[in-house]
Amino acid sequence: MPNLEPIVQKLNVTRHDLLRVSDLVPAEQWRVPRKQGQWSASELIAHLIMVERYVVRSADRISQQTPKKWPFYRRFHLPFRIVEKRWIRRKSPIALDTQLLREKEDMLAEFREVRERTLAFLEETKSRDLSAYRWPHPFIGTLNVYEWLQFLASHEIRHTKQMLEITESLPKSVSTFPN
Repeated sequence: MPNLEPIVQKLNVTRHDLLRVSDLVPAEQWRVPRKQGQWSASELIAHLIMVERYVVRSADRISQQTPKKWPFYRRFHLPFRIVEKRWIRRKSPIALDTQLLREKEDMLAEFREVRERTLAFLEETKSRDLSAYRWPHPFIGTLNVYEWLQFLASHEIRHTKQMLEITESLPKSVSTFPN
């Protein structure tokens, strides 16, 4: 059985970091994009919710079937470091679900619930070896269930950097003091 502790630990650390940076976005600017054509904080969180739900649903569905045989050369993928560094910017292959866009606290609560479901999936399947179950990522190659969960952490590192860019580009409030 794979040791799940490093995966769980990385998922927890990356989520903590992303939530800490998200706290820097004022609620009234949650839905304000930095620039035309770029995501707002709410759109970024909606994207992360969608991706994590997709990964856990896919892992759950695939792991209930007989594992598909993948040729040796198809079991390789690009290093997750490439995802984390944001050297290559990509458009998401998943269209954003605008129904997920809500007020900041509601979205962050749902974001936490999605992670709880991910961790529950790991707990439910900890007695099984899911490394034979895999499916392709649209950009980096074919990943097994555990690699997909590691990808979620790397994906959050990538988007934590993007959230930080969002916070740095928001208008700064200026206080005026009476003379």
